[in-house]
Amino acid sequence: MSADRLAGLKKFTIKAAVAALWLVLWQLVCFFVDMELLVVSPLTVLKRLTQLAATADFWKYSLGSLGRITEGFLLGSATGAVLAMLCHKSAFAREFFSPAITLIKSTPVASFIILALVWLTGQRVPVFISFLMVLPVVYGNVFQGIREVDPKLIEMAKVYGMNRQKRVTKIYIPSVLPYLMAACRTALGLSWKAGVAAEVIGVTKDSIGRQLYYSKIYLETADLFAWTAVVIIMSVALEKFFVWAMETTGKKFRLVRRDSNAAGVKQYQ
Repeated sequence: MSADRLAGLKKFTIKAAVAALWLVLWQLVCFFVDMELLVVSPLTVLKRLTQLAATADFWKYSLGSLGRITEGFLLGSATGAVLAMLCHKSAFAREFFSPAITLIKSTPVASFIILALVWLTGQRVPVFISFLMVLPVVYGNVFQGIREVDPKLIEMAKVYGMNRQKRVTKIYIPSVLPYLMAACRTALGLSWKAGVAAEVIGVTKDSIGRQLYYSKIYLETADLFAWTAVVIIMSVALEKFFVWAMETTGKKFRLVRRDSNAAGVKQYQ
């Protein structure tokens, strides 16, 4: 067995052992509490999740939430990245947008949700809230990534006639991509938390949040745990997909590193 496969197997074994340990702890808590109204067992949650997944409504609600939160995430990511580039170019833009970014980061999510329920229709509130949560995270990381690009490398590229398009694809994008990936890992979790919270408060039609709200109203603890598990699974899966997509995109761009000499830059002309 190769070293890479052995390392991968070891990593998988550790993760599986940790997951099993947490399941055992969960089962112990359930055993000592001995009241399913408060805590249900992992087996009960799995059974209820299987029952829900066999219905058409389950997929309608899940895909509805997935679509809204993904839309908010993509809008927030695109806006944050564009805003970061604009603020890097213009000091006035940086000063102009700084109070808005600070306001978004400091204001409680619940306040935004209540305001959004006044301004927007119920279906658009989770999109708007996810958008707001993602925007400052992506903006901050992308802005920092652009600032970390070596200015000497940019000057060298200009001296050797590298056009703007190649400077972007060969220097800026590979340099900023790790920062964007880190932002997406954080922002996706925030967008799901805030987006589902907006669905719960707004009782959004055809959504996971609405089912969580009904679970609370009717004291269906198994449903509450099952729908929460769905949110976690979808959040992790979406994060893995976006990280994979960005890593695949990043392989298409070659990075001109700090130790590049004149000949190294010249080869990209």
